[in-house]
Amino acid sequence: MSAQKQQTLAAPATLTGTSLHTGERVNLTMKPAPANHGIKFRRIDLEDQPFIDAHVRNLQTVERATTLAQGSVKVHTVEHVISALVGMGVDNAIIEMDANEPPIGDGSSMPFVECIKQAGIEEQEEYRSVYEIRETIHMELPNGSMITIVPDKDFRVSCTQVGPDGRMTQYYSVKVDPETYEKEIAAARTFVFYEDVEPLLEKGLIKGGSLENAVVVKGESVMSKEPMRFNEEFARHKILDIIGDLMLSGKRIMGHVIAVKPGHGPNTEMAKRLVKEYQQTRSMVPPVVIPTGEGVMDSIEVQKVLPHRYPFLMVDRIIGFEGDNKCTGVKQVTINEPYFQGHFPGHPIMPGVLQVEAMAQVASIVLLRRPENQGKIGYFMSANNVKWRRPVLPGDTLFIETEIVKTRRNIGFAKGRCIVNGEVVSQGDLSFALIDD
Repeated sequence: MSAQKQQTLAAPATLTGTSLHTGERVNLTMKPAPANHGIKFRRIDLEDQPFIDAHVRNLQTVERATTLAQGSVKVHTVEHVISALVGMGVDNAIIEMDANEPPIGDGSSMPFVECIKQAGIEEQEEYRSVYEIRETIHMELPNGSMITIVPDKDFRVSCTQVGPDGRMTQYYSVKVDPETYEKEIAAARTFVFYEDVEPLLEKGLIKGGSLENAVVVKGESVMSKEPMRFNEEFARHKILDIIGDLMLSGKRIMGHVIAVKPGHGPNTEMAKRLVKEYQQTRSMVPPVVIPTGEGVMDSIEVQKVLPHRYPFLMVDRIIGFEGDNKCTGVKQVTINEPYFQGHFPGHPIMPGVLQVEAMAQVASIVLLRRPENQGKIGYFMSANNVKWRRPVLPGDTLFIETEIVKTRRNIGFAKGRCIVNGEVVSQGDLSFALIDD
């Protein structure tokens, strides 16, 4: 996917209809917004006409719909509006409403797509920021929902919809772009299972709901004012929701979303995860106060203890010792590391085995610095319970923490872990033997 310019609406456009929960009349106007503005809702029915960013930090509830709030100001059921804007390629927009939720329309995002087409789309000068998924992100919830995002050069969504007792199980997969969104996704209507909404109907909590704006599944029967629009209409509507909910991360993504039994809860949890993952890839390492004194070894002193040399020296300096058995080292991971040429071209990741080697080198320093062990070489004997939790990339600073837990004659047993930005990226139990050179 080549770099693309941001887009906004060319002119304002208004949509009028009935809100789902209150049944009241609501006017919604989509307006242009400057580059890097994002999608923001505005409650023009309130005195100060406050804005609410369409971002997961403002997420309040996700029960059957997505609700955003800033302070006491709320907007409900926003996922169809956001989905339409994202699906049609709009990055920046102001959504003005004179009520707390958009019109429900026919239960799909097509009314909003038509509003966007009425307004027109205009390219802006700034380039669009896209979060390219480089490593698999996986999430499972206790209710059986699962969302996985794997690397892909496009934005794709594959969804398996599973209803209660396995009813209405459907699957659909699509590459999402404006053309396919309008043709294959936007018209898919929301659907409900009768046993889920019956209590709400009795309490009058969905006054705007009808068979004209939702498909109702009762038992094995489908109830609606018109026939099913697609064989996989339910799975397609779930994809519609996923597109809207994931955009609450604030970033379009380049990747393949694979969802099983999704919903607004799982979708928005993944949006939170995307925010965290993106921040970690962009974050700078906080300043480290390097202790002074004999507890510190620079690269020259490290090489006086370790026999390793380029390209296999995996520790740049030792920043501290704690007692006689604990040691912390640092490795600056740069794109100049020779292993990045082949691991992997265009997708550089520090090999996990070299992280284990870094742990072993730092651990062996604890023993090799002792006078009786000077001049010896540490030979790896075993690595157990090794786990790699996330990739280490060029630009990361690897903090290597080790502890000698036991020694037996010339054999050392150690625990080690590697840390990037305060998060453990790998860990393991190591043993090595000290042999005379």
